[in-house]
Amino acid sequence: MTDQTSPEQTDEYTVLARKYRPTSFEGLIGQEAVVRTLTNAIEQGRLAHAFILTGVRGIGKTTTARIIARVLNCTGEDGTGGPTATPCGICEHCTAIAEDRHVDVLEMDAASRTGVDDIRELIEGVRYRPTSARYKVYIIDEVHMLSKNAFNALLKTLEEPPEHVKFIFATTEIRKIPVTVLSRCQRFDLRRVDTETLTSHFAGIAQKEGAQVNEGALSLIARAADGSVRDGLSLLDQAIAHGSGEVNEQQIRDMLGLADRSQTFALLEAVLKGDIAPALDLFGQLYREGADPTSVIEDLLDITHWLTRIKIVPAVADDPGVPEMERVRGKDIAERLSMAAIARAWQMLLKGLAEVRNAPSPVQAVEMVLVRLAYVTDLPTPADALKAMEDNKGESVTQAAPSQAAAAPSAAPAAMAPSTPPEQPPAALPVGDQVQALKRQPEFEPEPLLEAGSSDPENLQQVAELADQKREAILRANIINNVHLVHFEPGRIEVGLGEHGKRELPYEMAKFLSENTSRRWIVTVSNEAGTPTLQQQWDAAKASERVQASEHPLVKAVLETFPGAVIDDVQKTDPSPI
Repeated sequence: MTDQTSPEQTDEYTVLARKYRPTSFEGLIGQEAVVRTLTNAIEQGRLAHAFILTGVRGIGKTTTARIIARVLNCTGEDGTGGPTATPCGICEHCTAIAEDRHVDVLEMDAASRTGVDDIRELIEGVRYRPTSARYKVYIIDEVHMLSKNAFNALLKTLEEPPEHVKFIFATTEIRKIPVTVLSRCQRFDLRRVDTETLTSHFAGIAQKEGAQVNEGALSLIARAADGSVRDGLSLLDQAIAHGSGEVNEQQIRDMLGLADRSQTFALLEAVLKGDIAPALDLFGQLYREGADPTSVIEDLLDITHWLTRIKIVPAVADDPGVPEMERVRGKDIAERLSMAAIARAWQMLLKGLAEVRNAPSPVQAVEMVLVRLAYVTDLPTPADALKAMEDNKGESVTQAAPSQAAAAPSAAPAAMAPSTPPEQPPAALPVGDQVQALKRQPEFEPEPLLEAGSSDPENLQQVAELADQKREAILRANIINNVHLVHFEPGRIEVGLGEHGKRELPYEMAKFLSENTSRRWIVTVSNEAGTPTLQQQWDAAKASERVQASEHPLVKAVLETFPGAVIDDVQKTDPSPI
């Protein structure tokens, strides 16, 4: 059975999307799984009381709902038939449903009637039997627009409806439907229709309309439809009017603001070569010819994806449905590009697409995207950059070895240099750098650091210093601020934890020491209070030094001369030689 038009013919023009709306399952294209399931359910008498149809806009949800209503109520040409997967299209019920005037098939737009009062009105009518049809069918379009209270009001009726009632819901936002509603319905997902199927379908309709539309133009319309039959038919309707019955590929490009596909290939090739001047000239030409800047970036993304597919599965280029130009140019460019370069181009174009959509001047935004993409071709890939860093590191170590060997014996290696900072920054440094050098000095370190060549710390200060040498900054901070030492001997430490010390700290200390020294360590928590933390000891020592310094006659005189002055820090200096 082929697509049927409404029996009522008027002089007013009917758009293609309505004129060629399917009236039976056979007219649905690209929905074989849904058609097969519904056909088998009807033939076996396993009809659900509620259906929910979901899919993108223009895919045929409302059309399918009306077909189901005809299937349920068709009585055949003789008026004695039952539910059938192939409605006759002649009986009074099929005719009335096709003309949207059947009293027992009620369509409701949930977008405009979202409230609980609308649903209550619907529920009131559910208890009454159909006037003339076999089933009373309620079709609710865009059902996700119903309010929460409306859904709740519908639940009980939806779970146990009268035997003469069927519900059919349609939605583009299935995730917005409450689970309690979904669990009471049979769900059917209508798929996007692929480009080849749409192209063939549009070609048949164009032939019926007496329009001459070449294959390239039909392919562009199908691609722009993005799987939506209604969107594609609307574009076809517009194209036939635009071309006065004769439509070619260039007319479709002008109508949709698309760039010539071969020119887009040339643009991408020029950019990936780094030829930015020719690339900008080519984009300017495409723009002057009517190409939309956003569509140019989208086409570049589409080609980049096509190149990726060829790179991964070369056989896709030999598919009969692939145009010759895309097959030849795609293979040629894909062979000359690495996967890393294609992936990088995809990421930059994807980010550039968002910029173009939000930019005050889309043309300028596209040009900047092309410039960035062209100049990034000179940059190494992450793998090449890492390899170069490793090579440079090896060279620097090799070159540094002779200079270290030639250094004066008095110059100690960095790892063995004492961490006690110089008493004063080098005089050769500028004043600002001297201040920064002083700021980088540790506040106070009274105990000796871990000596070079020794692997086992002998006190808690040396444990903290070992953590500093191993770049364990968090562990060092915890040892300094949250550990109260109770007992210390090589291999065993007893500690008390401060107020902010975490329970895992002793385990972390033992694990760190065992991995970085020559023995196995055990760190336990004691009930004793222990000594003050290292930071508390350092603060107390500095406070004591400030008290001693304040007793010095010269300091006393300064403090008396400048009321409000305080001693901030005390630094010891060696007495100058006489």
